[in-house]
Amino acid sequence: MLAKKVIRLVRQLNSIPAFPFWKSVFSWFYLVFDLTRRENQPTFPPMSTQSHPSDPIASMLSLSHQLGREDRKLAILGEGNTSARLSDSTFGVKASGSNLATLSLGSVSECRFADLAELLNQTSMSDAAIDEALLDARVDPNARKPSVEAVFHAYLLTLPGVNFVGHTHPITVNQLLCSKFARTFALRRTFPDEIVCCGVESVFVPYTDPGLKLAQAIRVEVIAYIERLSRPPRVILLENHGLIALGATPEAVLAATLMAAKAAEIFVGAAAIGGEPRFLTHDEVARIAGRPDEHYRQRALGL
Repeated sequence: MLAKKVIRLVRQLNSIPAFPFWKSVFSWFYLVFDLTRRENQPTFPPMSTQSHPSDPIASMLSLSHQLGREDRKLAILGEGNTSARLSDSTFGVKASGSNLATLSLGSVSECRFADLAELLNQTSMSDAAIDEALLDARVDPNARKPSVEAVFHAYLLTLPGVNFVGHTHPITVNQLLCSKFARTFALRRTFPDEIVCCGVESVFVPYTDPGLKLAQAIRVEVIAYIERLSRPPRVILLENHGLIALGATPEAVLAATLMAAKAAEIFVGAAAIGGEPRFLTHDEVARIAGRPDEHYRQRALGL
């Protein structure tokens, strides 16, 4: 605000030939002010997840730090988790109780797919039995206990083209997932870039107890989604819980998460103005999803 006033005053003085001295003074003042303002502006890490194709753990850590940034309001404290496919038989997953923003190598547990995949077919297991199974799935018995949600990570990382998964609890998204609009937000789209980054629809999972039961519910809904749309999802929305983004690259996971958070904010704003947003029609959504230029953008963005 002050800078605008100074600029306005300098322009007024420029039009008066009798004030060359004041012109110099105010121009110098604005230069100093602008440099000071720039130096005092907060700085954040770059948007890039700094993908490391030959080192999926390094890419996972970078993705975790991006998702855990406090200014993005996607997760706080021990909320959320991330994972990365390491080989055909193992994957890395955030350890229970660790923080996304500060996640380190020591807080990543390598687990065997096969050990956790078996749990998806169990009809009844106690919490103690599930904890024991999570510990037994570790490649290194001295590694920290995997997140209780490692089971759904193990399943999602077996889907075609999925190498990374990020689970967060964005404030903007949970505003809707904790409301009567939750399913509508999952199934409808409001603008083109939401389709580009998040897909034509999101999977919607009604509230389910976190852990094994949630992993089983996710599998049921994802299978139904793939059978109906012939493609794996980019986003899964968990009622009264949070968001899961999945993709071939960490960039895809970050893009889907950020765009879903933006879409939720737009949805809430539009609903506040008119009661219900003006959604894109199914034909409009299909048009965007099939455009060659949008496919080019997806490749360029690593989606």
